[in-house]
Amino acid sequence: MLIISQNISIPDNELEILAIRAQGSGGQNVNKVSSAIHLRFDINASSLPEFYKQRLLSLRDQRISKEGIIVIKAQQYRTQEKNRDNALDRLRKIIRGVAKVQKARKPTRPTRNSQKRRLDSKTHRGKTKALRGRVNE
Repeated sequence: MLIISQNISIPDNELEILAIRAQGSGGQNVNKVSSAIHLRFDINASSLPEFYKQRLLSLRDQRISKEGIIVIKAQQYRTQEKNRDNALDRLRKIIRGVAKVQKARKPTRPTRNSQKRRLDSKTHRGKTKALRGRVNE
């Protein structure tokens, strides 16, 4: 059972975990041992609340397919157990990140004094440039 928060958890039967051979360097060991983990989680078929499902499906994340399946490949560690824990932790972080509602940005306006300073500096700069013109005799 993957515990997301106090109220929400995902049963093991909703997670599809496959052990695969890791890519990259590792000598002869990499050809013999399936230490990498391929985790698949179907959002639509899960027991997550509807709020979480909608937020997950609306994420623009390359790990989420068009069919609504989260695919995580963990191969950072040499042991299968550590890679499995790493994949589950990454899935937990994705789901927890969706739970946080971003505060709406309230646009700010420049102060009256800062606007005045900006305009004064522009006029001062303009006067300096005007003095660079030709001298009429």
